[in-house]
Amino acid sequence: MQKNMDIFKYGQKEIEYLRRKDKKLGAAIDKIGMIERKIISDPFTALVSNIVGQQISSKAAETVWNRLCNLLGNITPDSIAESSLSEIQSCGMTLRKAGYIKGIADAAISGEVNFHTLHTLSDNEVIERLTSLNGVGVWTAEMVLIFSLCRPDVVSYEDLAIRRGMMNLYGLKELRKEKFYRYKKRYSPYGSVASLYLWALSVL
Repeated sequence: MQKNMDIFKYGQKEIEYLRRKDKKLGAAIDKIGMIERKIISDPFTALVSNIVGQQISSKAAETVWNRLCNLLGNITPDSIAESSLSEIQSCGMTLRKAGYIKGIADAAISGEVNFHTLHTLSDNEVIERLTSLNGVGVWTAEMVLIFSLCRPDVVSYEDLAIRRGMMNLYGLKELRKEKFYRYKKRYSPYGSVASLYLWALSVL
C-alpha cells in the first residue's frame, strides 16, 4: 500500500452538530462510536485506487491494488505511463479499467487535469474536472472529495450503501430523491461525517 495513508478526521464538534440536527443519527453515532476510514492524501493516487475498486468487492480491490503497487512501486502518472496496458491489466482488472487508468495518467501528464491544484477548487468544480475523464463518474469523483481531499460535506446519492443506510436509519421502505436531499441538507455542513455512519448502518 502507499505510505501516504491517513484517516478522515472529525471530532466532537461534528458529532454534537449532527446529534442536535438529527436524534436518530445521533443515537446511531453514540452506538457505533468513532469510525476510522483511511484516506489517500494524493488525489491522483486516490482516483486510481477508486477506479481499481469500481464494481468489485473491497477484498478483491485490495488484492488488485497491492499487485498494482508492487508492479509500479509508486502510483504516479509517469510510472503508469511507463507500464503497458497488458502489464496493468495483469494485476487482475479488466482491459477497460486498465485503459481508464492509462487515460488518467495521460491527462495528468498533459496537464488536461492538474491534480496538484484540485484542492483549490470547489466540490462541484472537482466533480466537473474529474468526470471529464473516461471511467470517472460522479460517485468516483465524490469518493475522491471525501477520501483524498477530505471535503466535509459530501453525501453521495449515487452510493447505494449510503441510500440503504438512510433507509435503515429512518425505517423507510423506499427513499425518494427529494427526501434524500432533505436529509442531506439536514446534515450540512458535516455531511461527510454523516456518510461514514450511513455506510456503517447500511450493513445492519
